[in-house]
Amino acid sequence: MKFLISLFALLAPAAALANQVELSSEVFVERNVEQADGTVTVTHTEPSQVVPGDSLVFVLTYRNSSAEPVANFTATNPMPDAVAYRDTDSPGAEFSVDGGTVFGLLADLIVTEEDGTERPARADDVTHIRWTLAEPIAGNGSGQLTFRGVVR
Repeated sequence: MKFLISLFALLAPAAALANQVELSSEVFVERNVEQADGTVTVTHTEPSQVVPGDSLVFVLTYRNSSAEPVANFTATNPMPDAVAYRDTDSPGAEFSVDGGTVFGLLADLIVTEEDGTERPARADDVTHIRWTLAEPIAGNGSGQLTFRGVVR
């Protein structure tokens, strides 16, 4: 249970326009459940306990609490240390592998090892995910951003 408390504490996203845009985040355990007929159903449940290897889905919900549109909205979400980003489709996302200092496409980022050698960044190096919405959030509008991870 201690892990879950720290996991949830790290899910607080940062936003540029916090007075107008409300943010909330949820995390779900994603499991493939085989049905009696042999088909597989994907389920999302609230985590009561997670173990290494569990797949997680993070959902960041944003809502414009004003009647005016909000343009150039950016949301940044830290990746919990106990979770590795799972390289899946996160449309419009940029990534950081250095604690949130430099952002870019994962394929363009470089990690410097302790011995000074450099290598291409991998999904499990991601420390932060950032989205800048291309379209304004309509007055009283809302939407969701999602990403996946796996418990280390």
